[in-house]
Amino acid sequence: MKAIIDTPIWSVALRRARTAGPREEPIVRELGLLIDEGRAALIGPIRQEVLSGVRDRRQHLLLRDRLRAFRDLEIRREDYERAAEYFSVCRAAGIQGSHVGFLICAVSVANDMPVFTTDADFALYAKQLPLELHVVRGT
Repeated sequence: MKAIIDTPIWSVALRRARTAGPREEPIVRELGLLIDEGRAALIGPIRQEVLSGVRDRRQHLLLRDRLRAFRDLEIRREDYERAAEYFSVCRAAGIQGSHVGFLICAVSVANDMPVFTTDADFALYAKQLPLELHVVRGT
C-alpha cells in the first residue's frame, strides 16, 4: 500500500539527511524503503510546501527535479468538500488544524493511503477521523 509522504518527512530526508540524529535515522530509512518499493505518494500542496522552504535557487531547482519523479495524486472536488467536513468535525472536538492538513487527511482517506508524518496534529486528527497513519516498520 502506498503512503502519502508529508512535508516534515521530506524535510528530514532531503534537507537534513546528513545531520539526521538517532531519532531521525529511522524516518529517513523508512522513506527510502517506501521510495524503493514504489510506495511513496505526493500531493501538490505538499510539493508546494517542501519547495517553498528552499531559499537557494540552485537547491530549489535540484529538489524540484528530484520531486518530479513523483506524480501528484489527483485532488478532486469531493476531497476539498471532505476536508471542510473534517475541519468542522475536528473543530467541534476542540482540535485546530490547517486547511492543507485536512486536505491531506481527505486525500488519504479517499485513496485508502496512510499518511507518513511526524506532525503530532495528525495523531489528533486520527482520533476523530477515519485516518490511518504510516508507522515506521520495526517500531
